[in-house]
Amino acid sequence: MTAVPTIGVLALQGDVVDHIRALEAAGARAVPVRRASELDAVEGLVIPGGESTTMSKLLEIFDLFDPVKKRLDEGMPAFGSCAGMIMLASEVLDGRPDQRSFGAIPMTVRRNAFGRQVDSFETEIGIEGMDGGPFHAVFIRAPWVERVGDGVAVLGRVDSGGDTGRAPGGRIVAVRAGACLATSFHPEVTPDARVHEYFVDMVRSANAGPVE
Repeated sequence: MTAVPTIGVLALQGDVVDHIRALEAAGARAVPVRRASELDAVEGLVIPGGESTTMSKLLEIFDLFDPVKKRLDEGMPAFGSCAGMIMLASEVLDGRPDQRSFGAIPMTVRRNAFGRQVDSFETEIGIEGMDGGPFHAVFIRAPWVERVGDGVAVLGRVDSGGDTGRAPGGRIVAVRAGACLATSFHPEVTPDARVHEYFVDMVRSANAGPVE
């Protein structure tokens, strides 16, 4: 098991610095990823928030889309927040016709589902499998998950008005499928590193060697 895993943050667009800070607080070595050679050196990847259509274009321009997809298809752990959730989805609603996503999580995500920038909000949310009480979640032009496929665990929900809950009727805002984690909200903008700790543990587990 890698005690201090090396985790990349896709650094083409979005909140890269805060994700690096949060990963380091969670016990990882964090590095920016802008080219395929840097991707080859990491054990997991964070896809940050930002603007998903812009991110999709930049991945093509920097010849990174196919290398990232290949690593994901091979089982590399990944965490996507906000736009990163959209990039990991298998289906995107309200996106551009030419927008591409990695299809790493079988789910349908709606872009900007909670509204525009002025509709941003913060709330407490319970996250399955995470100790320490509710997480203070920040939603900024956030997507939500409309449907999940087989093998996708719903970790957190919130109603569209900003009230929390794990009730079946709440909007899905946190999911996990195998080695991939995604949230509608931005955990990197808070001092609470528990979501990043959860992901760092996923990377450690994915890279653990066989038990002797």
